[in-house]
Amino acid sequence: MTDTAPTKTLWLGRWGFVLAATGSSVGLGNIWKFPYMTGEYGGGAFVLVYLLCIAAIGVPVMMAEIALGRRGRGSPVDAIRRVARESGRSGLWSAFGWMAMLCGFMVLSFYVVVAGWSVSYLWKAVTGGLQADSVDGMAAIFADNNANPWNLGFWSTLVTIATMAIVGKGVQAGIERSVRWMMPGLVVMLAIMIVYALFSGGFGAGFHFLFAFDPQKLTGPAVLAAMGHAFFTLSLASGAILTYGAYLPAQQSIGRTTLTVALCDTLVALMAGLAIFPVIFANGMDPASGQS
Repeated sequence: MTDTAPTKTLWLGRWGFVLAATGSSVGLGNIWKFPYMTGEYGGGAFVLVYLLCIAAIGVPVMMAEIALGRRGRGSPVDAIRRVARESGRSGLWSAFGWMAMLCGFMVLSFYVVVAGWSVSYLWKAVTGGLQADSVDGMAAIFADNNANPWNLGFWSTLVTIATMAIVGKGVQAGIERSVRWMMPGLVVMLAIMIVYALFSGGFGAGFHFLFAFDPQKLTGPAVLAAMGHAFFTLSLASGAILTYGAYLPAQQSIGRTTLTVALCDTLVALMAGLAIFPVIFANGMDPASGQS
């Protein structure tokens, strides 16, 4: 199998890459998964281990993926094959690229479902269908929404089409142009939610839960979950960061860019926790109840 030509289109600037990589890293990993995993594994103890895993494991692996992508200038398969052959190694190393792309496909298979939830809830909020008198009433809306496969299929398909429309325009006109307003918009919305949480009546309890360290809750499963989530939230080993790295200009510092992405990713995760946990405690909900 021959390689395709190395990519010539690059990010317009470092911040284009940073915003795109942060968008890939933030996503469901921080807004949706980080808060409920923090709840399931005891709060501050999980957060501390998660941050250590980001610094000690996530950042070096991300730097390696970006470097590999920039050197190979192609898809995960082409980039790894190209770098392997330049190093005098077998082109069979490209099998790791295929594994990464398979991983990305599997992640996408549930990303579009959860993203479809979000869009459907937005529609319900606009049309007045997202109202209930209690937490149990909101849980019933969640259950009813998931009980209709045609409804889930419609919103997931809509998300897929929108994603294809953006990606189809290319790196600069599609992804980079979109994230330049999507990512700042996300931060603004989180900031508004944190302000709301300040006056919810549960901010103190939520803040304490998120940052108070209790060594008794530092269990083996919590450590493994934090390590796994560090990979998930930074989009590592799924081909995304390697592919983004293929479009990084040669003069940009990989180390500085990686640290910026990791810091932005962590900041959004903590903002999501500050927005969600105070509301959970103000309404008497169990922070370990999971995504439901």
